[in-house]
Amino acid sequence: MILKNQYITTILLTLPTLVLAQNNQDTLTNKALEEVVVTHFSKSKNLVDKKPLASVDDYLSKQENITLVRRGAYAWEPMINNMAIERTRQTIDGMQIFHACTDKMDPITSYVEVNNLDGMDITSGSQGSMFGATLGGSIDLRTRKLTFTEQKELKGQVQTGFESINKQKIVGGNFDFTSKKFYASGSIMFRDADNYKAGGNKEIQYSQFRKLNASGIIGYAINTSNSIEAAVIYDKATDIGYPALPMDVSLAEAIITSVKHTYAPTESWIDKWETKLYYNTITHRMDDTNRPIVPIRMDMPGWSDTYGAYSTLSTTIKEKHHVSINANTYYNKSLAEMTMLSSTPGSSNMFAYTWPNVKTNYGGLTIKDHWQIDDKNSLMLSGTLGINFNHVSQKGVDQLGIFLNDNTFKQNKTRTVGNFAINYERAENVWFYGIGVGYGNRAPSVSEGYGYYLFNSGDRYDYIGNPNLKNESSYEGNFFLKYATPAFSTKLSGSIFYLDNYIIGVIDPIYNAMTYGGLGVKKYTNIDYAIQGTLDWNFTYNIDSNWKLSGGLTYSYGEDSNKNTLPFIAPLAYRTSVDYKYNAFRTQLSLKGNAVKNNAAEAYGEVRTPSYAIVDWNANYEFHIKKQSLNVGIGVENILDTYYSTYADWNKIPNPGRNFFVNLSYKL
Repeated sequence: MILKNQYITTILLTLPTLVLAQNNQDTLTNKALEEVVVTHFSKSKNLVDKKPLASVDDYLSKQENITLVRRGAYAWEPMINNMAIERTRQTIDGMQIFHACTDKMDPITSYVEVNNLDGMDITSGSQGSMFGATLGGSIDLRTRKLTFTEQKELKGQVQTGFESINKQKIVGGNFDFTSKKFYASGSIMFRDADNYKAGGNKEIQYSQFRKLNASGIIGYAINTSNSIEAAVIYDKATDIGYPALPMDVSLAEAIITSVKHTYAPTESWIDKWETKLYYNTITHRMDDTNRPIVPIRMDMPGWSDTYGAYSTLSTTIKEKHHVSINANTYYNKSLAEMTMLSSTPGSSNMFAYTWPNVKTNYGGLTIKDHWQIDDKNSLMLSGTLGINFNHVSQKGVDQLGIFLNDNTFKQNKTRTVGNFAINYERAENVWFYGIGVGYGNRAPSVSEGYGYYLFNSGDRYDYIGNPNLKNESSYEGNFFLKYATPAFSTKLSGSIFYLDNYIIGVIDPIYNAMTYGGLGVKKYTNIDYAIQGTLDWNFTYNIDSNWKLSGGLTYSYGEDSNKNTLPFIAPLAYRTSVDYKYNAFRTQLSLKGNAVKNNAAEAYGEVRTPSYAIVDWNANYEFHIKKQSLNVGIGVENILDTYYSTYADWNKIPNPGRNFFVNLSYKL
């Protein structure tokens, strides 16, 4: 406890020495403090960009508190506050969806597209527990929503684009039909990309991909207060190359379905009551068929099926307490296999379950109260309590029993998880400030608890799960200080996390490597603790009605109880941009980069990463043709054709070089 207090005290003492700042996504309005609080706690991001047909990964990479681990040109793994998927909560419209790949090559963000996505709610830390326990925060991807209209309306859009760096062809479209009692919406998007080229025109082999995404929504108004909606998303990606890994993906396929009932009375103590039933199934197939030189051929398919439901009730009490109550439950089955194909005639193949049919049941309750104390002061309180139950097949018991030295491994494991957070905010003329604390804990992920023979090509160790792990806990502190006028705004924000019983792979010296070229075996273990923190400074200066200057700095820190730097902790990052707009024309010149990462997590297989700086330019113009419009977006990314890798590029694969793009969108 003394050591923990020393860390917290040291970081808090350094905060006043930094300059105040503002995220360039924030806006100043004359709304009540309630809006300021909601904006701070949950960053609701609409998908508005100078590159309209950018991937969801591109949009995420520009958001505060978000970084992405890149293993190729497709399906980057989002991290919140430098914490990986296991420590965060990621949902689509509140639905729990779990990746089916043991190497996390299919985060759920890869199963949506920009033309069926309205925006994203990004929440930092324990406040992000609306749909389940979390440590680092949450991302909820919001698909496009329709409303009933008095008159029948039909709208449509056709989209196409091209990118030079990988000859990516993009074709898509969507339509919306609304009326007084019925609405329907549909979308489709297809992307086809070859290998991309890094700076200096160097082709990166096995970086191609092909992706088809389609979605549909229908809604019916039962009466003025009740409506029902059914929705489906189908996503299929094939021939996906992963240059940072020894294997590629022949298929990544998802079917995501839901039925929702909404009760929104006009005169009632209930503001809104939404109940949803959902089901999704994910199929993911890794293979090395297209790799010319492989010591041992392998097939590694995985499946994840989830059934779930939630019910969220919102109400306002005495015009001061804005309360949300969410009951959430789901059942997930995760199964993954590995077959080593023998090259010797007559010899048997080796087979193992890398996820041995792990079944998870979860049930939880979340209560949030946004208390508008007065015009200047606001308090946000939230609490989550959940029960997490795991069951593993007998085959899993037999496999993992080889690596466990006791008889405590049971097929069933029940854990209690939850979060608590309290945040205070105050508005004083042009000044806004707040402070908060939080607590959360989580159960081990399927890989951490029950994974078998999971090869990590980054540090070249095989990982083994440990079902006897303790829950990992987080003690969080956060703050922000903001100055905002119509012309200039600046904001300084920060957070620190003390992670107790930190879960990470630790070398088990008694076992030899199981994979050809591997260095050994690591078993997931609880170490004493880890410390993670982030400071962010942002500003926006509206020079006049046409010109705007914005930018900022972000500093991150992470260390375990053995004084080792944690993996994937960002070095000092900076960004700045100049925007110009005139009528329907917009253009932007931007600079982004990282400082040298000298404090690489060598104990976890990282190496030093050089600094880099990237210059981008884009322009956008909208032509109006009677009631239709044509939006044209053009740009150049990495103008200087810089050859570089970042700390978050797996095995230091290089990023794309100079890329010319054009996006066309015709609204009917």
